[in-house]
Amino acid sequence: MDKIIKTLAAETGRREDHIRNVIALLDEGSTIPFIARYRKEMHGSMDDTALRELADRLGYLRNLESRKLEVKKSIENQEKLTEELAKEIDDAKTLTEVEDLYRPYKQKRRTRATVAKEKGLEPLAALIFSQSASLPALSNLAEKYIDEEKGVLNSEDALAGASDIIAEFISDSADIRKVIREYFLSHGSIVSQAAKEEESVYMHYYDFQQTLSKLQGHQVLALNRGEKEGFLKIAVEADKDKVLDLIYKSTVTSSSEASDFVKTAAQDAWDRLISSSIKNELRSSLTEEASEGAIHNFALNLKPLLMQPPVKGHITMGLDPGYKNGCKVAVIDGTGKVLDTCVVYPTFSEKKKKEAIQTLSAMIRKNKVEHIAIGNGTASRETEQMAVEMIRGLSSPVSYMIVNEAGASVYSASKLAAEEFPQFDVNLRSAVSIARRLQDPLAELVKIDPKAIGVGQYQHDMPQKRLDESLSGVVEDCVNAVGVDLNTASPALLQRVSGLNASTAGNIVAYREANGEFTNRKQLLKVPKLGPKAFEQSAGFLRIPGGKNLLDNTGVHPESYKAAETLLDLCGYDIKAVSSGTLQELPQRIRSLGESKLAEKCGIGIPTLQDIAKELLKPGRDPRDELPAPILRTDILEMKDLKEGMILSGTVRNVIDFGVFVDIGVHQDGLVHISEITEKYIKHPSEILSVGDIVKVSVLSVDEKRKRISLSIKQAK
Repeated sequence: MDKIIKTLAAETGRREDHIRNVIALLDEGSTIPFIARYRKEMHGSMDDTALRELADRLGYLRNLESRKLEVKKSIENQEKLTEELAKEIDDAKTLTEVEDLYRPYKQKRRTRATVAKEKGLEPLAALIFSQSASLPALSNLAEKYIDEEKGVLNSEDALAGASDIIAEFISDSADIRKVIREYFLSHGSIVSQAAKEEESVYMHYYDFQQTLSKLQGHQVLALNRGEKEGFLKIAVEADKDKVLDLIYKSTVTSSSEASDFVKTAAQDAWDRLISSSIKNELRSSLTEEASEGAIHNFALNLKPLLMQPPVKGHITMGLDPGYKNGCKVAVIDGTGKVLDTCVVYPTFSEKKKKEAIQTLSAMIRKNKVEHIAIGNGTASRETEQMAVEMIRGLSSPVSYMIVNEAGASVYSASKLAAEEFPQFDVNLRSAVSIARRLQDPLAELVKIDPKAIGVGQYQHDMPQKRLDESLSGVVEDCVNAVGVDLNTASPALLQRVSGLNASTAGNIVAYREANGEFTNRKQLLKVPKLGPKAFEQSAGFLRIPGGKNLLDNTGVHPESYKAAETLLDLCGYDIKAVSSGTLQELPQRIRSLGESKLAEKCGIGIPTLQDIAKELLKPGRDPRDELPAPILRTDILEMKDLKEGMILSGTVRNVIDFGVFVDIGVHQDGLVHISEITEKYIKHPSEILSVGDIVKVSVLSVDEKRKRISLSIKQAK
């Protein structure tokens, strides 16, 4: 473990004691949000992202050490483990290096080399490979190994077997494989050709070549999918002569008949044993790297999407557009409760559209609707046009926003939706979900598999377990950063809270229904199967507005209540000041009294003291309220209205490897290529932009036929 701790400390630039503390906390069952928020003194205030990266790397290193032990034990059982080999294995930095070192000792199916060894030709192969100047002619040397009973009928048979043994020895060399792998990564290329003469989304790759060192992750994933779907033929290529030269440098030691023989065996090793193996390894590692990059970008996009500022407390109408089945409508109150539903058919005819406007206008007046959320799926354009026409005829102000409806159909058909809305059919449930996505995106989106939310690339081509782990971590971090109302939260939201799961979340709701609202956090300990550990991990993230203890509606953990009360007392306040809004001078009083002295008197560290002070100043605060508000519109913009050079405001909807998609109020999102984001060089758009960002863009070009809009951010400044 000390070795792993030193490695992690060196890689992260963190202190070894902080790394050791994090590992201990993880091993005892603490969650990342809990460690990040309530154990800052133990790890130097790492954030949740840094802690997750540390936990991932810890898992890899532990797996690496475990594999090293397995490999050494296997070689030792063969009585072939030397001190030198053991040290090489111990010093290996990656699983690939360990497997390369293990390759010569791994149990293989019968190969040409193993057959030759069974015929007693290994000594002959060793003599030839030594390339000694004193060796006799190889044909003469080989005659000593003729053995008809073993199937070695002549010297040619003996030399052929020796060549097979040498070829496999070369193929099994960890050093040779490492050199070849590095050469391919720096000088090799990937080449793709059309597998059939047919138009497809992969036409860009029908005659494509790129060096591996410059290959982008999205290109790797696109090539893989094109190959899988039968549109592409893909090969990894490099200069064969130069590859062979690299092998010769490691194997050929003189100029002789034996050396020429080794050269020929080396060529056979490359053609028959190494080439396809290395190329498959490279494609596998490129895919793994591309998948990790895509998963990382997916997580980057998901976080700001979940953390979009809510449009709280407003009566909202949700429209789920459609053609055949009409437009599904649901009105919800400020808490998300369904007030009214219906189905209208605005796309059927002009008459039906007018009827829809009349019906929806009456619903808006009756329920005092303030905002409309329109799903961005099928028939969204026509529904938006109808909504704008309707808004113009209303006497009271109503605004609308196009909402990403990805995953709404998945949710509406789920068991969870059926339990939540048994009285509604599948279609109306999706309209409720769309309305709630505007009102509180996080509370609604946690009900949906993160992969279905639609802010990634090639998510179906990635390792699903790894993707699920990463995205679930993002959801968990977001939920706990915001906090959850213990008395109103759904089971889907509660189970994302640190320390809780589906079972304990269900038990909390059942307890709430049986006993009434929670009045203090300590009541959680009465919930079945929610023990002290789960309480420790979850309590600080659960809020009770209007509870008996004012601190129960803050992010102050119950373990720090005494410290919070002591801090207030030392600064001249009492607990009632938390709700009265009279703590404006608290930061100045803390500074004048000294953070270090106050922390010591309160029995806590400075980071915890700082966090407590923030919570006391803004009890029940929602960090999303501090972000730019979403853009609500009252009028529509058509693609035909766009002109080159036009400056518009928009919302970033997706961040991908080669740019960002921006909603500018037209049905079709526009693309800002990475080269049009900023004047300075960036490797990835996520260095500057996130989903939900409000940006000014300049229109570069519009292709109505292909429904493509090119935008620029740097030219809009």
